[in-house]
Amino acid sequence: MSGHALLAEVRRRHPGLRLTRTRRVFEALAPAIIEQKVTSLEAYREWARIVRWFGEVAPGVEEGIAPQGLRVCPSADALRLVPSWEWHRLGVDPARARTVVTAARVASSLERTVDDDGSVAAAKLRTVPGIGVWTAAETLQRSHGDPDQVSVGDYGLCKIVGHVLTGSPTDDDGMLELLRPWAGQRQRVVRLVLRAGRAPERRGPRATITDHRRR
Repeated sequence: MSGHALLAEVRRRHPGLRLTRTRRVFEALAPAIIEQKVTSLEAYREWARIVRWFGEVAPGVEEGIAPQGLRVCPSADALRLVPSWEWHRLGVDPARARTVVTAARVASSLERTVDDDGSVAAAKLRTVPGIGVWTAAETLQRSHGDPDQVSVGDYGLCKIVGHVLTGSPTDDDGMLELLRPWAGQRQRVVRLVLRAGRAPERRGPRATITDHRRR
């Protein structure tokens, strides 16, 4: 089955597949920063600690409506005040910690991008030191529901897109070329590609998980 035929089949099987739009920019940006240049397992563990330590009790917990222990994303004000030694205890390296704190300081400005076009919003996010193309794209996919943002720079995405559409892994440039016919809707196509459930065979050593708390 060709890549295009496979996408058509996936779309037929998942007619309700939609992009979310939270309209909460910093809440999408902070975990995206934590996901920079680490394995998914590391990022999930670190973000879970951040929410447990600094997130507020979720609405409904005290009334018994929501599960006990449930917390919500920490506010920008809360993360802005987290000292360096606490980031170390959380397992977050200094570079990502600085980026979160810097973004927290300008969070109110970033929230005003919520009604901007995706390319305009991405450019504004990238003015914050430490936020690049990948982080901006990951954020806008969640906060804006942007149908065209592609996570260029992702370790495995380009390989999966290439494998599904052509049968062979590719690099970021190759991925963008493959997605060019769907300009304006590339993120929708990426979601369909991921839903296809096909990935190239893993080669080489797995990424090392580093515990920054021990450094």
